[in-house]
Amino acid sequence: MFARVSWIVATTLALLCICVHAQQPAPIVSQLCLGCICEVTSGCNTTIGCSEAVCGPFAITWGYWSDAGKPTLNGEPLGDQSYSRCTNDPYCAATAVQGYMAKFGQDCTGNGVIDCDDYLRIHRLGGYGCTGPLDNKYENKYKLCMQTFGHQ
Repeated sequence: MFARVSWIVATTLALLCICVHAQQPAPIVSQLCLGCICEVTSGCNTTIGCSEAVCGPFAITWGYWSDAGKPTLNGEPLGDQSYSRCTNDPYCAATAVQGYMAKFGQDCTGNGVIDCDDYLRIHRLGGYGCTGPLDNKYENKYKLCMQTFGHQ
């Protein structure tokens, strides 16, 4: 089971690496951080689709996508399907996460540093609620991912 999860996370990190390196300007959120946020959010399930108010492997809402600058898949013009098409694509969704963090990045943990711990909280709790508590299961999955893949 762990080997399968490791393979999924490693593959996801590799895919997101391509996305992050293709972006301009330089990314705010590291490849490792994006991969772990994706992993704890949905298991980085790229076929998850939309459910209720969220779409894609990062479980992005329309408001989040809008605050992120409404990125579109392959730079397509904005249209009725832009939100769902972008958020269901791991590369475009990662661009949305980068955009959201560019807008709302802050020190949520109060340690004087803006890092992945903060980005996880911003992603999960929103740009205005990131100092609130995280669900223990969610936070523990994140810590395991960072410990497992952060020392490579």
